[in-house]
Amino acid sequence: MITRIFRNIVLTAGLGLAPATTAHAIVGGGVPSADGIGRNVVTIVGSRGNFCSGTMIAPSIVLTAAHCVQSGATYKIVEYDAQRTPQLRDIAQIAAHPQFNLQTMLAHRATADVALLRLASPLAAARQPPPIGTPRVPITVGGRFTVAGIGVTLRGDGKSGGVVRAASLAATGKPGNLQIRLVDPLADGKREGLGACTGDSGGPVFEDQQGRAILIGVMSWSTGPNGTAGCGGMTGVTPLSLYRDWILQTARGWGAAL
Repeated sequence: MITRIFRNIVLTAGLGLAPATTAHAIVGGGVPSADGIGRNVVTIVGSRGNFCSGTMIAPSIVLTAAHCVQSGATYKIVEYDAQRTPQLRDIAQIAAHPQFNLQTMLAHRATADVALLRLASPLAAARQPPPIGTPRVPITVGGRFTVAGIGVTLRGDGKSGGVVRAASLAATGKPGNLQIRLVDPLADGKREGLGACTGDSGGPVFEDQQGRAILIGVMSWSTGPNGTAGCGGMTGVTPLSLYRDWILQTARGWGAAL
């Protein structure tokens, strides 16, 4: 029965795409190179019907957002074979940061919205994991970051998701080591633009540092223009500044060499 539920989630949108639910595609984003930052982005599906993005940081370890893997549900990773047929991979262990608070995240305030998943077996596809770091300091308004995820490009339309997309966004407000708020620099969050949407939660946020794409955060939430409900306005990021050590220690405790 559980397997049937998961396969319905994966197949609802056809070709292995997941349906739109409450998780927070890069609306309007481009499809990154398979050899670039998109190569490590994976789909996480839950038995309650939610789906999120994650990043392979080791052959058996996925980094995602803590709110994507709440207790009371079962989660799996979607892997695609050479024919693009989705295969469900079991997750053996989940660790959410102990300081994560769901209500704080839902209020778009800073919290430890990071989690790690340990797969029961490594993914077959060889991946070179991205280097894990922290944002350059000070984080300045207008600073550029690249986000990537598998979410929908049209809110409410699950068939528009399932493909890794990426976009370059700019920091706004008062960015710091607790939270970074990003907007499409052309729309400034006041009208629809590039940004996270349903299914992008937990997806990676990169910063170019000396010519290298460094994984510095995960996507936590999104809004529509002017703070309305929806997508394409503002994208909330949990930077890894305070959590990088926990990530490394937890992964190493599971036997992963990062």
